[in-house]
Amino acid sequence: MNQSRLFSLFFHGSLVKRISIGLLLGILLALISPALQGVLGVNLAEQVGFLGKVFVRSLRAIAPILVFLLVISAIANKQIGGKSNMKSIITLYLIGTFFAALVSVLFSFALPTEIVLKTQENSLSPPSEISEVLGTLVLNVVDNPVNALFSANFIGVLSWAIGLGWALRHASDTTKNVMNDFSEAISKIVHVIISFAPIGVFGLVAETLADKGLGALLNYAQLLFVLIGSMLISAFVVNPILVYWKIRSNPYPLIFTCIRESGLTAFLTRSSAANIPVNMELAKRLNLDEETYSVSIPLGATINMAGAAITITVLTLAAVHTLGVEVSFFTAVLLSLVASICACGASGVAGGSLLLIPLACSLFGISNDIAAQVIGVGFIIGVLQDSAETALNSSTDVVFTAAVCMAEERKDA
Repeated sequence: MNQSRLFSLFFHGSLVKRISIGLLLGILLALISPALQGVLGVNLAEQVGFLGKVFVRSLRAIAPILVFLLVISAIANKQIGGKSNMKSIITLYLIGTFFAALVSVLFSFALPTEIVLKTQENSLSPPSEISEVLGTLVLNVVDNPVNALFSANFIGVLSWAIGLGWALRHASDTTKNVMNDFSEAISKIVHVIISFAPIGVFGLVAETLADKGLGALLNYAQLLFVLIGSMLISAFVVNPILVYWKIRSNPYPLIFTCIRESGLTAFLTRSSAANIPVNMELAKRLNLDEETYSVSIPLGATINMAGAAITITVLTLAAVHTLGVEVSFFTAVLLSLVASICACGASGVAGGSLLLIPLACSLFGISNDIAAQVIGVGFIIGVLQDSAETALNSSTDVVFTAAVCMAEERKDA
């Protein structure tokens, strides 16, 4: 009976409640592990981290295949002449990213933050120009389809899936049904993997707290306040305004649902790619148009990067304030634009948003040596910065997709 209740606790009922239980148990294990280590000889929190790695690896492995088959099936079965909502969604993605960067500029000016910059070796190779970032995006579009699937290059996966889906629109109904059956089968596998989320979260939280702790972050409390504060404003002020602009009704039920069911798992897994299956499941539960979300969700994981824009802007301005560089309003607006463009290319560059900081720093004549040190600070605070950034990025994918779909339904009603 007790085993049955434990099984039911972790695998049935509200996913959010089950994840919350896994979160609390992970925190508890991280707290008691040091005391038990002397007796057991191992740190239990570090050991159970393997469960989290398996969960994240499973999601990241299935995501490219899910996107590939779902997009092919959706486009192949789409009625010729049907209306597409992608233009409106992409517009929201770009506007949301720019305003997020602008909010972080204003917050950084209101609360100037300085960081300690020390000379250190850095083996990272950040891009030197915006054209390099955009060039990488273009090359990702024409990547080998097999390599795109293996490397989880979602821009490449999307481009080939859209092409194949379009080519199959005139195929026989039998072929279309086969593609639809494959996509349904992969979706069922995703559902099974997501059901293990509480166990994965348990391992992720326990290992993170055991390895990093929170004490090391105290020296960067003000920087984290500006970073996370900007992300919260973007999530609870900027995004609701944009959603209201589309649906003309109270946006907060949608906002809270997406943050609770998408943002929470993204915060804990710290991987937009791993959260794509989660977002697909959420979009399905919200009864959104599959032809729309099957494309917009993976595309958003690549170009909808409000959190990344905030990270680039705040850390760049922290370096600017530390060095005493004067910044005009025009330059600040230009920084927002540059950060937005850089953020859209973040997922196509090794190292994510942190590696794009040198591009923004170059606006103020800051050398790559100093910028590399700022990247180092970013890695130190990454346990919270990267989690919050991913949560904002990933949850916003569903928010904007749902807003556009709901607006279209309102027009048709």
